[in-house]
Amino acid sequence: MKKLLLIMLLIAGFDQAFAVKRITVAQDGSGDFKTVQEAVNAVPDQSKSITEIFVKKGIYKERIVVPIAKANITLVGEDVKNTVLTYDNYAGKLDTAGKPLGTSRSASFYVYANGFTAKNITFENSAGPVGQALAIYVAGDKAAFFGCRFLGFQDTIYTNGKGTREYYQNCYIEGTTDFIFGAATALFTNCDIFCKKGGMFLSAASTLDTTKYGYVFLHCHITGDAPDHSFSLGRPWRPYAKVVYLYCDLGKVISYEGWSNWHGTESDKTAYYAEYKNTGAGYTPEKRIAWSHQLNDDEAKIYTPDQILNGWEPKP
Repeated sequence: MKKLLLIMLLIAGFDQAFAVKRITVAQDGSGDFKTVQEAVNAVPDQSKSITEIFVKKGIYKERIVVPIAKANITLVGEDVKNTVLTYDNYAGKLDTAGKPLGTSRSASFYVYANGFTAKNITFENSAGPVGQALAIYVAGDKAAFFGCRFLGFQDTIYTNGKGTREYYQNCYIEGTTDFIFGAATALFTNCDIFCKKGGMFLSAASTLDTTKYGYVFLHCHITGDAPDHSFSLGRPWRPYAKVVYLYCDLGKVISYEGWSNWHGTESDKTAYYAEYKNTGAGYTPEKRIAWSHQLNDDEAKIYTPDQILNGWEPKP
């Protein structure tokens, strides 16, 4: 009987340790906090359990940071189009010491912690077409986004985690120049990607030479209001950039050549840019630059979510 009681207490303690804690953010005071940053700050440090932060409709103008200690946060918006996290910093803006913020300090939202998930949230940088201005900066491992929107111009999403994994499903992403960029392994599935006027390059990967996968786009839809055939699928921010598009619908905004080597550098000798069974007016494999790749069936087999994310299975 004592052993049974002990087992029951251990199970109860386990369930409590891994139970989901819920916090509500509402600007009208009807929740636990009025700002998202206050809710993040309230999450226990080094928590192994999930903390769900539910954000009610509203435009939250905050510069938000999820520090390393605040692991396993799930951020849920009430309505993706009406739950907006926004700020207006940009690279050229001066800080209190009179120095430009630079690209990395221009983000509206920062994720340094592991195990971050967001659903039905809009991440925005509202500074406008003023150069680099990040909507989100992600450095933690296992960051997942479901049904989110990312709004900006240049450098909208910075996937800055070296050796980390990110996942974007059913998201809307817009921008002008290099608006998806960085070193992480990132998988985009069923995303709508919009190339805005005033830009030329969709992605700028800085994949490490030791990283097997960089950016992988599966079943994505690429459109935009930029001139026809004016946008490159990517250019290598670093020499070993890796970007692959599979089963994507490429709109007429995509250039005939498909890719750029970044202003005449020699990165085309080391970067790996490839496609497989894409469709649409922007898919012109016969006109692609010579150093890009059209995968065959065997080469395409390695591009499965399980292999790309190294066994991690993101769940909404």
